[in-house]
Amino acid sequence: MLTPIFSELEIQTAQEFINQSNNVVILTHMSPDGDAMGSSLAMRHFLEAQGKQVSVIVPNAFPDFLAWLPKANEDIIYESQRAEADALLEQADLVICTDFNDPKRIGSLGDKLLTLPCKKMMIDHHLHPASFPDLTLSYPSSPSTCELVYRLITSLSPISNSPQGVQYPITDTQYPISDTRFPISQDIATCIYTGMMTDTGNFSFNSNYPEMYQIVGELVSFGVNKDEIYNRVFNAYSADRMRLMGYCLYQKMKIFPEHHTALIYLSRKELYRFNFQSGDAEGIVNLPLQIKDIHYSCFMREDKVNPTEVALAGGSKTKIKISLRSQGDRPVNVFAKDIFNGGGHANASGGEYYGPLPEAVQLFIDNYTQYFDKE
Repeated sequence: MLTPIFSELEIQTAQEFINQSNNVVILTHMSPDGDAMGSSLAMRHFLEAQGKQVSVIVPNAFPDFLAWLPKANEDIIYESQRAEADALLEQADLVICTDFNDPKRIGSLGDKLLTLPCKKMMIDHHLHPASFPDLTLSYPSSPSTCELVYRLITSLSPISNSPQGVQYPITDTQYPISDTRFPISQDIATCIYTGMMTDTGNFSFNSNYPEMYQIVGELVSFGVNKDEIYNRVFNAYSADRMRLMGYCLYQKMKIFPEHHTALIYLSRKELYRFNFQSGDAEGIVNLPLQIKDIHYSCFMREDKVNPTEVALAGGSKTKIKISLRSQGDRPVNVFAKDIFNGGGHANASGGEYYGPLPEAVQLFIDNYTQYFDKE
């Protein structure tokens, strides 16, 4: 039995929101990662099994290595399908926001979100959630939003007239490990496991507590093939991506030994040299942490400002995406917030800078010593 983390009132309110809705839209953050995709798609499968009309809208394209997730190919990309997305949002009687805690994290889609009269629910694990939702299910201690989605789903009661042909209540014989009242399909379990795996670096950080592995065990019992998921996510890189990784380590990595810090940065020209595709930068920030005595890592890459970010960019045509990682009791989220208007978790954070890449690099160099400990 998992330790309850949501209050009875939160569960009751979530249940009411779902029961009273027919048209549901699920949103997640820009440049969606495995946790964003997994949590939004898991919620979609869960709600569709209860007879809801459900759409998932993402601000921009997701990585190719996540395209295999069940129904990922049906996600609506706001950047290129804005009219269709706006129409669905205007018809929605419930919007669920997964893996982001502030409308700024979804670009101009956030402006649309704030105008909607429907109920809004947030499911997220980042610090300092904004106050826009009618129901906020926020638990920053959770390693992933997907874990929160699992805990929520297994706390809710199914609608009795579900069209999926499922017989209720679910018996212990059918689901011997979990006490869930809703049947976890293989598709739901696959989406949730993918997010849990990717947001912990294949359970290599922020993953040292027993209930995570209890959930993993339950997901495997529901049909998850964890080895296949690992291969689809981590062993599906192109030859160009592998060459890009080598280039980063050999020519672009700077080490600041006094503060046990590494920095890698890439221009758009360098990315195009290696036929950069969505998702090719995933995991590069973690590579320097394999070096002995490197405790902090920063990866920057130059990108163009997309149409959903024009207001945020302040006239700049260039955006620098910044990823920060650390090991042990060495937080990087305060640095991300203070210097790059970002945030995240203690050991895994990110931010953005609208302007030239050299300015972002210099901003990092001018400030990192104030935040990253000497040892």
